[in-house]
Amino acid sequence: MPNEARTIEKTILPNGLVVLTEPMPHVRSVSIGIWIRTGSRRETAVMNGISHFIEHMVFKGTERRSAEQIAREIDRVGGMLDAFTSKEMVCFNTKILDEHLPAAFDVLADLVQHPRFAEDEITREKSVILEEIKMTQDNPEDLVHELFTQNFWRGHSLGRPILGLPETVGQFNREAVLTWFRRWYAPNNIVIAAAGNLKPERMVELARQEFGKRKPVADGPAESAPVAHPQILQRSKRELEQVHICIGVPCYPMADRRRFAATVLNDVLGAGMSSRLFQNIREKQGLAYAVFSDMNPYRDAGVLSVYAGTALATAEKVVHSVVAEFRNLKETLVTEEELRRSKDHLKGSLLLSLESTGARMSNLARQHMYFDRFFSFDEIIASVESVTREEVQQVAQEFFRPENLAATVLGNLGGFTLTADHLAC
Repeated sequence: MPNEARTIEKTILPNGLVVLTEPMPHVRSVSIGIWIRTGSRRETAVMNGISHFIEHMVFKGTERRSAEQIAREIDRVGGMLDAFTSKEMVCFNTKILDEHLPAAFDVLADLVQHPRFAEDEITREKSVILEEIKMTQDNPEDLVHELFTQNFWRGHSLGRPILGLPETVGQFNREAVLTWFRRWYAPNNIVIAAAGNLKPERMVELARQEFGKRKPVADGPAESAPVAHPQILQRSKRELEQVHICIGVPCYPMADRRRFAATVLNDVLGAGMSSRLFQNIREKQGLAYAVFSDMNPYRDAGVLSVYAGTALATAEKVVHSVVAEFRNLKETLVTEEELRRSKDHLKGSLLLSLESTGARMSNLARQHMYFDRFFSFDEIIASVESVTREEVQQVAQEFFRPENLAATVLGNLGGFTLTADHLAC
């Protein structure tokens, strides 16, 4: 697969809608995604959660289909239908056998163009999403990440929760839903990506039939770049047995040329079972069941964070161990063996994932939306292979400065207080 040439076609309809296709003739499935160029960071404070709310509502029925008919039409051909909302995009997607592509695309196009938005369904779905928000509040790992994000990007829409807040979701009505839907679900804000056993010209023709007569809308206001707030937040929750810790720093935006060195750094630090955090904090010291690092890059910003759940008695030791790993990465070059292992891990994960039509479809859409170009597997692998030990150290020195570190601690904290001194690296 590393030497496999990608046959990607990009077509832009007169109304601005983009169609991306990648044939995979060796498979029998097709994955199609309709991607909307919006997400929670586009929302105002009073509309927080509206993108996710609409994602739910389109499945409640269209002008042609009931909610049951939507589910039944995909189920009867053995397909899968799903959707998600993130900070910067919304995606509706299906995976079906190649022979069912026209029928499945008809359902998908119907969802994103003709939802009914019935008043009674809006009322019911508000209750469902309020319960979903409560689930996040009851899951300490989710909650500590949410609290960290809100504090880290405080004052910017990137810090607001994707699900919204009870007070914002509670006031959504049909007029607000329709206004947002008409503003963002326009053809010039839509990317259709498809990968699998398909003919590109047929996919373009289906898109033209379904969306070709739609009118574009004017561009929205330019987004402001977020500013990170590296501060410490502590939240007491007495019923919790563990202390949940999230420590993070600003990192590069999605398209930054240094992203490959940062990805290797994250992999060495905490992205797998052989990572330093897992081996040191879990395996050697036995201080945590779950400990990992993660990168979340966006268009114009990013954050690298470490999560650990531990006992109150060992919380300070866990923080000390995490900060020690930051310091080690700044002061000492990673070993040749670590670098090789990380590169092989990253390459293997990429290539294995891209055997799936769904992953290939998602890869198409994201590369277009963030880079406006497509990378071959060879390019990506060459970029990973080109990362040096010195570049990893340079990234660590840039990221892990004491003034960059933010932390959120959640749990039955007793007398535990996290200070800037604990984070000095």
